[in-house]
Amino acid sequence: MAKLMRAVAWRRLERPYTRKSKFSKKAYVKAIPVNKIVKYVMGDSKSVYAFTASLLSERDIQLRHNAIESARKSANKLLETKIGKVGYFYRIRLYPHHVLRNNPLASGAGADRMSTGMARSFGKAVGLAARVRKGQPIMEIMVNSQHLPVARLALKRAQYKLPCTCRIVVEEKTSKP
Repeated sequence: MAKLMRAVAWRRLERPYTRKSKFSKKAYVKAIPVNKIVKYVMGDSKSVYAFTASLLSERDIQLRHNAIESARKSANKLLETKIGKVGYFYRIRLYPHHVLRNNPLASGAGADRMSTGMARSFGKAVGLAARVRKGQPIMEIMVNSQHLPVARLALKRAQYKLPCTCRIVVEEKTSKP
């Protein structure tokens, strides 16, 4: 398996150019990689909760699907151990649509005969990314007041897995008369 490139290579928002077509001659992206995010909704969705804690992005960025999955796992594990499976509702608010590409250059002996350099350098699909704007929610946790510190800690742990600065915002649901 190829080594995973650092997030700095992908985090800048650029014009998305990943042409997918039902006609194979016109499609530049031949195969789209499998999305690594396993679940988008966790916990108890039927209950009514008083507070919503959200993780918001501080700048425009691309988040890779493996970073989002890693953040989801670490936050969900803490929530399940501290609260249980029915004391919270956890939702990922992103979906990685953007296809990331890489044009690997060969190095070493005989590389000049194999590599094409920058000729036809569209690149092969190596992953997926979600395009996030400043202030957009990445994930949110709904809990009641007694579990609010655990929800904040879970979002803090998820923030460590993401290659961007984020802020945690807590909102209280108000019931309308």
